[in-house]
Amino acid sequence: MSARPEPPEVDRAAAGRAAIAARRARAAVKRAVADRSRTALDVAETAWADAASAEAGLRVRDLLTSIPTLGPTRVAKAMRALGIAESKRVGGLGVRQRARLRHWLAARRAPAATSRLVVLAGPTAVGKGTVSAYIREHYPDVLLSVSATTRRPRPGEIDGVHYFFVDDAEFDRMVGAGELLEWAVVHNSYRYGTPRPPVDRALAEGKRVLLEIDLQGARQVRASMPEAVLVFLLPPSWEELVRRLVGRGTESAEEQARRLETAKVELAAQDEFDVRVVNSEVGEAAHEVVDLMLVPEAPGAPH
Repeated sequence: MSARPEPPEVDRAAAGRAAIAARRARAAVKRAVADRSRTALDVAETAWADAASAEAGLRVRDLLTSIPTLGPTRVAKAMRALGIAESKRVGGLGVRQRARLRHWLAARRAPAATSRLVVLAGPTAVGKGTVSAYIREHYPDVLLSVSATTRRPRPGEIDGVHYFFVDDAEFDRMVGAGELLEWAVVHNSYRYGTPRPPVDRALAEGKRVLLEIDLQGARQVRASMPEAVLVFLLPPSWEELVRRLVGRGTESAEEQARRLETAKVELAAQDEFDVRVVNSEVGEAAHEVVDLMLVPEAPGAPH
């Protein structure tokens, strides 16, 4: 078999220029989705209407990753659930894949998908407070419920921002008046509870609400508000959890030992939760939690 002749130099140069132009056009599409001047659904419909368009040449993974607040972990899960390979381009999807992706993207835009209650729980020292603080700073449209507690403030904590610091008498009054959505005694010492009126009011207004609470409280919310999505925050490893607890230096050695024993019990309860998120990097974990308030699961998607 004779060797295939090399294309003329001028043809190679033209092909190179065309490839550069195509990459720039796809990058422009991704920027438009990222700045919300176009929706991902509009991009997909354009791709399916014109097989020669920049939209058609865009990889599905790149399209979904361009959507604000949709991180790479969530994208990977969605693509697996939708049955779309990592290498697939939007224009190359089959009829059934197009239907599933169209339904999923359309569901993201539905008003009902923007009002959701998410409960964040996990073992001691896993970083719930750090993840919640990141969400408070970077997602101001998410209402982070402020819990009431009978413990004293730690250095840097502000009353009404991190917690409502109350005495035992006031906490008793709130319990008796039915003002707490949930409450519990944590680490055999202090009581924590979630004031219910602000949560009910925010949900009635269509807002997204995050509750950062302990395991006992999450179970109470599951019983009273089954529509809530329960998220269990995991450490990357047990060794990392121990390092975080010891490193923060806010408890005595005896208290640290007691909390680590409690953490073992708490970790064993993770299968009770709807979703598990590993807190390896705070920003990525926060993205995943916020995504749960915005993105419906793809059909048949596993947690």
